[in-house]
Amino acid sequence: MVNMEAQTEKLSESLVIRSLKRFRDRFFYNTCQLESDSNQSPKIPVEDASLLDRIPVDVQFLILTLLPPEDICRLGASSRYWRALVRDSLLWKYILLRDMPHWSSIDHVTMPKLEALASPLCSDDLQLEERVEGEEQDVSKYDYMAEYMKGHPACRQKWQFSRPPYEVVTSYLTSLLPSSEPRYAMFGPGIEQLDVSMVTRLMHAPDVLPVAAIPSGRQINGIGSGISYTYNHQHKLNILTLYSTNRAERDRARVGKYSVNDKLFTLEDTDPPSCPMFVPNPQVQEVCQAVSGFIYVANAEPGKGDGQVEAAKIQAVLSPAWGSTTRPLLVLSCVSRERLEEDLEPEAALRTTPTGARCRTPSVEMAQRLRLPQLPNPWMVQNTVAESLSGLLDGISWLLRYSGLRI
Repeated sequence: MVNMEAQTEKLSESLVIRSLKRFRDRFFYNTCQLESDSNQSPKIPVEDASLLDRIPVDVQFLILTLLPPEDICRLGASSRYWRALVRDSLLWKYILLRDMPHWSSIDHVTMPKLEALASPLCSDDLQLEERVEGEEQDVSKYDYMAEYMKGHPACRQKWQFSRPPYEVVTSYLTSLLPSSEPRYAMFGPGIEQLDVSMVTRLMHAPDVLPVAAIPSGRQINGIGSGISYTYNHQHKLNILTLYSTNRAERDRARVGKYSVNDKLFTLEDTDPPSCPMFVPNPQVQEVCQAVSGFIYVANAEPGKGDGQVEAAKIQAVLSPAWGSTTRPLLVLSCVSRERLEEDLEPEAALRTTPTGARCRTPSVEMAQRLRLPQLPNPWMVQNTVAESLSGLLDGISWLLRYSGLRI
């Protein structure tokens, strides 16, 4: 697994600023100096540089770090110098590593290739030094700027799921016909381990997802029909919550901080034993065959979760043996409540982001921990808070779209 914090520390601000200084010295030249050195390939006299080009490099770097990505691109249109500067791979690698932990969501389309972030650029320290407008460049094969624009929530709109025109027409015609509501199986440690029950909060939050019905007659293979909710006052969806054990055992486990025997899965013997493999129990298999998609509630509290076990259970329910691999998986990366740095214990505060953001497992890291990029199914990780249910509607909207509903 790629350690984003270690990579960010390795690619420090000083390295980027040093490269910026080398690049500007190469891009601009002083007319008082001799130009006999052909290797310098001077392009623009320093007297012709604009006021913005002449400000100290440290200030230029500070400007870039404070601008949102779309404004950085606009700055690149202001001059030849800035156009060359803002497209540098080293600069965008730094920004990508810095900002990824703050992204509230990520999906199978916008997930960056973390293995490329772990590997060094072809010439990290000399990348900007060798970059001059109009010259051939030996740049990284990985376009960090494109990956940032694709993954950043503010720039993600054009990458969102869209259907061909003929599917839009057929979807509209289908919407005119009465149809059954989509059903989703919800499971995961986040619905059992957190101090605040997301399921209970959801049942008493009419301003988020109003409860449409709690059916008693209709059931899914003897397990239950779950609860029907209404999204955006027009779409109904049924969520069937699958608990690993009964409520009494869950409460005892939460107080005693010990694990319980999972009644949803059977652990198979594997070789080596360190690679767990699970098989859903017969009733869970029947549920997997009946639903339109899955909601996995992960525990995003710091230091919680066993990635190997969680990933194995997700792969078990998404097995092609139980249904199509086109069914979506929504991962709600959930914490009990909003927690700022001043609310944390000293040891936990050390793991808080430098800006004082809430302390939780980042969405990109959660996707990596659960090995979601290896799944054939469409998936999304959405940061969620159980107490306020913030982020939940964004995840449900994505889930319904990938289930074929016209949102």
